Amino acid sequence: MSKQGKDNNRGTDIEWEKWGQRDPYFGVLAHEKFRRQNLTEEALNEFFESGKKDVLHVLKFCRRHFDSNFSPKRVLDFGCGVGRLVIPFAGIADHVWGIDVSDSMLQAAVNNCNKYFVKNASLLKSDDDNLSALEDSFDLIHSFIVFQHLPIDRGRQIFVSLLKYLNDGGIGAIQFTYSKSSFRDTYGVLPTPSILKRFVRSVKKYVRNLLFDRLRYWAGNQSSELKDPEVQMNPYNLNELFFILQCEGIQETYVEFTDHAGELGVYLYFRKPKRV
Repeated sequence: MSKQGKDNNRGTDIEWEKWGQRDPYFGVLAHEKFRRQNLTEEALNEFFESGKKDVLHVLKFCRRHFDSNFSPKRVLDFGCGVGRLVIPFAGIADHVWGIDVSDSMLQAAVNNCNKYFVKNASLLKSDDDNLSALEDSFDLIHSFIVFQHLPIDRGRQIFVSLLKYLNDGGIGAIQFTYSKSSFRDTYGVLPTPSILKRFVRSVKKYVRNLLFDRLRYWAGNQSSELKDPEVQMNPYNLNELFFILQCEGIQETYVEFTDHAGELGVYLYFRKPKRV
């Protein structure tokens, strides 16, 4: 990949750090009650209670489909943010690792672990897409509402890297978006616009960008200061993900559908075979 391509990919890391500095809880769960200016102790409790429910749901699914006695000792949460899932995972595992690209998010996660007296968690900075900060392997590797915000090529690379850290017999529970409910007429496939529509769209984009640049100049860049950091929503090709899993020797996979305001996704649950 060219340097320019890498820089463009890393832009998502910069935006995520902006969220960590500006509005970390809303950056994780986009509801106005989790905005910094609206955040009450009651809202914080609701935020972390939602994490408990999500973790219990994942464990219930794993026990129903893979092993009724599944009790992971070592858990990794990729894209841990402020620790919403790290904290409840720490309650069911011997040790949990959270990894994230944002220093501000990780500091908030440290503070939250201290607040909830969590002593069996390690929080790590993700410095590269090979996840070289990790030195251990895991019984459960988890990620939720994270990959959708990564450029597709980066997401694929990180997905492959995560599989390398899964123990034999370990379970992965990783969520991806793949389509939008608005693509109903094309059965979930991104519609191909006509030449005229593409031309009109490009003209509108040019005019919009031109106007925005002028307004930002006139306002002394105040508009960009008030604007939320960019959030990408990237749909993944499920064929590619299944191909990666099968090439890694995964033989058992389950799918659970997700839907976040029309952003359609799947939780991929899979188990790495035990060596004979």
